[in-house]
Amino acid sequence: MSDIRPRAASLDRLAPRTLRGRLSLVALTTAALLMLVLTVAFNVVAGHRLQHQADDELHTRAAAVATTIDTSGTTVRVLETSHDELLDTNVWIYAGRHLLEQPPNAGHLTRIADALAGRGGRRCVTADVHGPLRLCSQPVPGGRSEASVVTALDLSPYRSSADTLLLGSIALDVVMLVCTYALTRLAVGRALRPVRTMTDQATQWSAVASEERFGSTGHPAELARLGTSLDAILDRIRTLLRHERQLTGELSHELRTPLSRIIAELDWWQSRPRSADQTRATHEVITDAAESMLTICDTLLDDARDGTLSAPGTSEVLPTLRRLTEVLDAPSHLTVTADGPHVEAGVPPTLLERIVSPLLTNASRYARSRVAIHAYRTPTGVRVDVIDDGPGVPPPFVGRLFVPGQRADPRDGHHGAGLGLPLAQRLARSVGGEVTFDPAHTPGARFVISLPAG
Repeated sequence: MSDIRPRAASLDRLAPRTLRGRLSLVALTTAALLMLVLTVAFNVVAGHRLQHQADDELHTRAAAVATTIDTSGTTVRVLETSHDELLDTNVWIYAGRHLLEQPPNAGHLTRIADALAGRGGRRCVTADVHGPLRLCSQPVPGGRSEASVVTALDLSPYRSSADTLLLGSIALDVVMLVCTYALTRLAVGRALRPVRTMTDQATQWSAVASEERFGSTGHPAELARLGTSLDAILDRIRTLLRHERQLTGELSHELRTPLSRIIAELDWWQSRPRSADQTRATHEVITDAAESMLTICDTLLDDARDGTLSAPGTSEVLPTLRRLTEVLDAPSHLTVTADGPHVEAGVPPTLLERIVSPLLTNASRYARSRVAIHAYRTPTGVRVDVIDDGPGVPPPFVGRLFVPGQRADPRDGHHGAGLGLPLAQRLARSVGGEVTFDPAHTPGARFVISLPAG
């Protein structure tokens, strides 16, 4: 096992790093195997064909020699004809197993010819005696006497032709493999060019949360599927970035008030010497503001994790609202009322504060002379109305009232990012409640908070 892993690692290092290189290597390997099989098959067939041609020539020569042999009598006679020197070249004539004629300087070939003639019939054998030779025996037809002819042929020209075919096929294979590799790299590179372009575009679009998308039209099926996947990823990235910006803005929006209280208390405490009681009171205010900041962070982060707040708890609405007015330094014309001393909501006090706080801040900011918070029970839970006598919400803006980052008039002289109302609505919905605007209320504005009962 210890040797297998280093070998696998070395093979991984040798493998091409790019997809184009790997596909080209696969194509080259496949083509090489196919070329090997075809080359071997071609040369085997060519060798058999050349051998068959040699055998045909030997049988033709044997048939020509057989015409000079007389087997009609009791003995076999070899007739003398013109051009005997051509017929006698590498030719053995037998009467039965008795050798009648043999070529000069036959040497060891005569023993091979004797063996072929002794076996009888048409037979061929290849021998290597001072070079490759092919010998074939053929009986002489007709007559009363048994005779046979053995002919021999030098195979060197045939072997040379076979070697030439082998070298030519190898050279052709090399050329074909080089062309296959080059064309495969070129084709794969051109095929992957749109993928590279789409990747670069997706990287650019994801960096700026662009609304540009690839779509599925005008692309091949594979690229259409890739474009759909990239579009889904870009949508998720854009959603995550939007949630991140929204969370950052909401944290900044909600933490601004307690931070302002801490800064104001520290400025007041440092402006001149303070008594021990005044210092203790300043510490209590700072501690209360810090705890409020911690609560804000916990509430918003819990909501950002899965969009639901499942923290158990109930709250007495009237004491919670009065405490909130003290923390926010509400104006003196604010009134907080409830139908009965024990109106109880099914949410923790900290969450109730976070829901009501943006509405109360807006009401205090735009009210002329009256801000009122009224809590009461309903058949389905608890309702809290936040009312002011300010200019109200312009009718064209009502549809965008709870859209993050939207303000009716950014030049109205009030600081704000347009995040408070959307945050209040989202927190209320996360516990099964709702925040709505009552367009029928005039003058001023009325926001209604609906929460489950405790």
